[in-house]
Amino acid sequence: MIKYLLNCKSCKNEFESWFASSKEFDKLKKLKLLNCQNCNSQKIEKSLMKPNLASSNFKKDKASKHKNNIKKKLREYQKFIKKNFEYVGENFAYEARSIHYNKNKNKKNIYGKASTKDVKELKEEGIETSTIPWIEYKEN
Repeated sequence: MIKYLLNCKSCKNEFESWFASSKEFDKLKKLKLLNCQNCNSQKIEKSLMKPNLASSNFKKDKASKHKNNIKKKLREYQKFIKKNFEYVGENFAYEARSIHYNKNKNKKNIYGKASTKDVKELKEEGIETSTIPWIEYKEN
């Protein structure tokens, strides 16, 4: 759908109308099915529409709100992980293997840092891992 600002050449009236496409406007004009709402003249021309800035701001606001909701959810996950898991830092791959091969039965829930290569190798060994985006808290 496309919206055009239409001008009547007879009475200078301006009005808006929706069309399925630009070609649809041309087709209706050729068939003389377009007329002015004011004087009923068929001397109708389309003109450029100014952009609807309000709707683009609305989309930005909606995207910003969605982004903030995602950040909030990630912070909730991070808080849960920090509370319930042990941080093992760069030793994540080693600790995951220790737990998997029952060398260290005391640890069950861990989190830390691992390279893409380490995660791939762990997966090949049948050790399940999950990756979540980790965002830093920045308070102003």
